[in-house]
Amino acid sequence: MRDAQAPGAPENGGPPPELNAFVGRAAELDALSRTLDAARLVTLTGAGGVGKSRLAARAAAARPVRDGVCWVDLAALRDPELLDYAVLEALGPADHTARLPRETLLDDLAGRELLLVLDGFEHLVDVCADLVTELLRRSAALRVLAVGRRPLRITGERLVELPPLDTDAAAELFADRAAGQGVALAERHRADVRELCRRLDGVPLAVELAAGRLRALSPGQLLERLDDRFRLLTGGDRGGPDRHRALVTAVGWSHELCTPAERLLWSRLSVFAGAFDLEAAEYVCGGEGLHADDVLDVLSELLAQSVLSREETATGVRYRMLETVRAYGADWLEATGDAERLRRRHRDWFVGLATWCELDWFSPRQGEVAARMEAELPNLRRALEYCLGEPDQTHLGQYLAGSLWFYWAGCGRLAEGRHWLERSVRLYSESDNEQSRLKALWVLSYVAILQGDRVPALAALQECREEAERAANAVAVAYAEHRSGCLALVTDDVERAETLLRSALDRYREIGELNSNVLMGQVELAMTRAFQGDLPDAVRLCEDVRQVCEDHGERWTRSYALYVLAYAAWHDERPSQARELLVDCLAGAHGFHDLLGCVLALELLALVTLTEGDPAEAAVLQGAAAAQWPSVGLPLFGSAYYHAPHERCETAARRALGDERYGRCAEEGAGLTRDAAVARALGWTEAARTAPAPPAPRDGARHGGGTAPDVRRPAASPAHRGGESAGRRGEGPYDR
Repeated sequence: MRDAQAPGAPENGGPPPELNAFVGRAAELDALSRTLDAARLVTLTGAGGVGKSRLAARAAAARPVRDGVCWVDLAALRDPELLDYAVLEALGPADHTARLPRETLLDDLAGRELLLVLDGFEHLVDVCADLVTELLRRSAALRVLAVGRRPLRITGERLVELPPLDTDAAAELFADRAAGQGVALAERHRADVRELCRRLDGVPLAVELAAGRLRALSPGQLLERLDDRFRLLTGGDRGGPDRHRALVTAVGWSHELCTPAERLLWSRLSVFAGAFDLEAAEYVCGGEGLHADDVLDVLSELLAQSVLSREETATGVRYRMLETVRAYGADWLEATGDAERLRRRHRDWFVGLATWCELDWFSPRQGEVAARMEAELPNLRRALEYCLGEPDQTHLGQYLAGSLWFYWAGCGRLAEGRHWLERSVRLYSESDNEQSRLKALWVLSYVAILQGDRVPALAALQECREEAERAANAVAVAYAEHRSGCLALVTDDVERAETLLRSALDRYREIGELNSNVLMGQVELAMTRAFQGDLPDAVRLCEDVRQVCEDHGERWTRSYALYVLAYAAWHDERPSQARELLVDCLAGAHGFHDLLGCVLALELLALVTLTEGDPAEAAVLQGAAAAQWPSVGLPLFGSAYYHAPHERCETAARRALGDERYGRCAEEGAGLTRDAAVARALGWTEAARTAPAPPAPRDGARHGGGTAPDVRRPAASPAHRGGESAGRRGEGPYDR
């Protein structure tokens, strides 16, 4: 019963994996599957803890759908404005453009045969109903399975209500979970187990919580204690409690059986959204009656009692609390009067984590940082909501949104990043921390530039520059000037871009700043030199960046330096070297979900492929890139300089193939998914390295990219200089 066992992290947006045995529910599973055959919108309803999510996951996993299943877990989402972002996130790499996420969703789902599962929507029912109505109207092949405690109440909805387990199935579930605790039930326990399950009304969560107590109590002892609990809550009425009362009673009864330390930790853990790790739990929940060193032991007891579940993830072991159990703990936390302090502790931890991860982004741990931020997104959202919802916390919200620039820009989160950044700068007040606001402004401009949204980018840059100069904030002036140069570059004002970028690099040198942003400024300067015909200088600048990146273990900016080097190699008629560089570039960008880096590499790979003698494959790659640009922004930034290689490739490929065949090849590329397009480019490249002549187009092996273990850092206070991660003086590329 999934409601009784928190899900693990779904892979690629699919149904969550099953962590223990699926018991009973054959008839209910069949009924749900038949209803999904007959209707495009099915809502699976039932009481909390009855196993709705588990049944939905089993039905979705077994369903043959051409474009797969997209599972969206909404339990931890609180801000209705983030619903569309959450669905986009589950669908795959996020959209980079300034389009509204609803527009992107409609475009992305058009024509796709997909099962969209919205799990735990009841606290967002109005916005979910609006979204589902519009998606079903615009996407004829889409089916939606909504999972929650109430209907959506929209046209075309078919309801399936999930009842509790019957006594036999509940007893089987109890025995299975008891075995998981290392407890073997004997025949003498049979009657007590069945009566216990009957008293719990067959609610799977209640049954699992009861089974979690078997290390300390026998089934008979459990039954005696439960009987006392029911009598207390029902005023002596021996009639069976309703489902809601059974669940509340079971959770409350489990809480009552906890030690004081266990109750305290249970309530404090309720401040987390989604999953969390041990270090976060120790920092946030330790102190004031529970020493941080004791948190692990107490947490282990809650785990043994099924109050928590344990997950193995790419970032290490994490823990999760079922929403029903979390809500019970949250009520207790409010009752103790300690909720506000815990929310501040939660905020402090994640502000500190973002600070350390920003520093670690410029290090060999860059991949770990990306994975950690992805895992912590629900908690980062909660911390941002808290900061931006409190008048005296605005500066911390600005600081946090700005410190996450590397995640927004480097890991395919531009749209959501812009949401938080715009919200934070709108809340300006005289009491705000000036450095935090300035940082949020230049990061906002950076995100808008990458989205191709020039007017808001320019407005944010002007405000940042004016305020920074008035405050004599050298760091913010440098970043504002840098991003102004970036804006000039993508709008083809390359001479002005060069002037601004050189000035910004000088300013970085003066203040001792060295990080991925600084190196990206040098890559952008190299592009201005390349566009003005000075390829040797562009190569010199990017070889310098490449060396600094390798010295520091930096991979993200390095990919962009490789792109410029590949451009120069192609121009110097060294296509094999250009291909090798682009393979490295594409693999790196794809590993970070950096869609801009991927599509730029695909565009240039098409030209290299043409040069190597395969115009058909070049057309396929151009088609794949063309299909991805709408999710990035204006194709090739609308820049004549960036567009020149594309035009050269297309003209030559059309001449070699003819318009009709070129169109077919481009259409084939446009039909590839993002992952498939990258896999094809990387696979074809591998074959090209060993074959005497370019092979026929084919699908290649997917590029795999694991992530290193967790980034483990204590909470930290915001940096005094506005949070930019500075390097040592005299170590920048301008000193090499």
